[in-house]
Amino acid sequence: MRALAQALMPHLIIAPILLPLLTACLLLLLDGRRHRIRGMIGLAAALANLVIAALLLSWAGSGHPTAYGVYLPSNWDMPFGIVLVADRLSALLLLTAAIVALMALLFAVARWHKAGAHFHPLFQIQIMGLNGAFLTGDLFNLFVFFEVMLAASYGLLLHGSGPSRVRTGLHYLAINLVASSLFLIGAALIYGVTGTLNMADIAARIPQVATSDRALLHAGFAVLGVAFLAKAAMWPLNFWLVPAYAAASAPAAAIFALLTKVGVYVLLRFSTLMFSEQAGASAGFGSDWLLWGGTATLAAGAFGMFSTQRPGRLAGFAVIVSSGTLLAVLGLARPELTAGALYYLPSSTLGVAAFFLLAELMERSRSADVAGARAPEDEEDHLPFPLAELELDKDVNLDEDEEMLIGHAIPAATALLGLAFICCTLLVAGLPPLSSFIGKFVLLTALVPGLSADTLHVESLLTWVLPVLIVVSGLCALVALSRVGIRFFWTPVDREAPLLRVVEFVPIALLVTVCIVMSVRAEPVMRYATATAEALYHPAGYIDAVLSARPRPTPTNAERLGLQGPEATP
Repeated sequence: MRALAQALMPHLIIAPILLPLLTACLLLLLDGRRHRIRGMIGLAAALANLVIAALLLSWAGSGHPTAYGVYLPSNWDMPFGIVLVADRLSALLLLTAAIVALMALLFAVARWHKAGAHFHPLFQIQIMGLNGAFLTGDLFNLFVFFEVMLAASYGLLLHGSGPSRVRTGLHYLAINLVASSLFLIGAALIYGVTGTLNMADIAARIPQVATSDRALLHAGFAVLGVAFLAKAAMWPLNFWLVPAYAAASAPAAAIFALLTKVGVYVLLRFSTLMFSEQAGASAGFGSDWLLWGGTATLAAGAFGMFSTQRPGRLAGFAVIVSSGTLLAVLGLARPELTAGALYYLPSSTLGVAAFFLLAELMERSRSADVAGARAPEDEEDHLPFPLAELELDKDVNLDEDEEMLIGHAIPAATALLGLAFICCTLLVAGLPPLSSFIGKFVLLTALVPGLSADTLHVESLLTWVLPVLIVVSGLCALVALSRVGIRFFWTPVDREAPLLRVVEFVPIALLVTVCIVMSVRAEPVMRYATATAEALYHPAGYIDAVLSARPRPTPTNAERLGLQGPEATP
């Protein structure tokens, strides 16, 4: 795979952006009633996106010291042209996003893609925005992909209609419009001081910024940081997240779990690239805010899990707990902690995405009349590809609407849902033997040895509180999820056995399987995370790779025409 990735470089870097964009254009040309064809095209594109992400990860993890892929789409010289950069960090996030996107889309083709217009084009545009945000190397195009991602999320949040989605959608829209405005203000201030928007070029110029301009530079990054802290769900800027994610359809909520990771990714990139030890007087800027804010976010998310018994809202609070853990660890700016965070990030993301998908099946098992659960009537209510539906009970009588909504039962449906719920509980709570426990264990082993009674002072207080909160948050998640599990699976109620389609359970099982594989193959995954963290805290390689990139020579008119001799003279 590495040889194939090497052969396809550097043009493979732009593929995660072009593929979903072209797929969305193709889907818009198709009749909206052709659900089967649209589903097949969307799944094929999502699968191809996963293969591309895996190739990029294989190339980035090849161990080559210059494993930085730089692509100049406009073929302009640096730092004036558009630039895309693939490194270990961006490849890791691309693969995580590709896995979640494919599983969410597979879940959606069972029913949700028919609940409104243009689901598949919006989903592909969402993938394009996510991939572009992870690959871009300049602030302007980061804003572009940020807006593309948000524009698609507005449509996906409202997909399926309903008053709760409209109400929370308006709040979500207003918050993100404010964040976009702050983004522009912050980028303008940074450009006014540094004269560039290329992130590598900004990092190279920050040490030379005049003392009189440094406060303005910090103000620009602070304003820009607020926009991404709101997206990363830092307390108290995260009040919008739980209502919005709980109201969204299950596949939309699953991919929304990635949106907070965009904020975490950008903050990690800024802190290690622009405010590293080589940044002079700006070194470590904002790290204290990340530590304090992340710790408060972790505490708020853990407490919030006790405030609800709805699985969808629990999953939303699990997103906040994950973001709080990552932000607090990044605020400490220690490579060994960042390595643990990079292992924990995909594990928690995949676990929460699986729980969002499972939450709908659980709520549907309680009642077929859950708000927003009824699919629109369609003459062809079958999957976009042949897939057998297994039956549990031949004697269960379903009316026409219920059969269209739920499908035929499969054997041991209750046992399958219960097993999936146990696995998601272990992932969300960070309990053994699944991968999120390993990530938390790495974080705790890196935190605890550095603590002693001799180091107890105001500045290090949070480094004592953080490991306690990480453990307590897992306990809170375990208690809250156990309470919900008892209510949904063990409380005796007079209701039919839960009914689900195979295609709705397969994505959940695959997401859990990936986490199991991460547990079994923890050593190579941890080596990759450690190498990624080391590269992040030594940004000279990234800066040199980007600033040394040169456009390809443009052929002259004579060369294009194949002329030689005197005829080639202009």
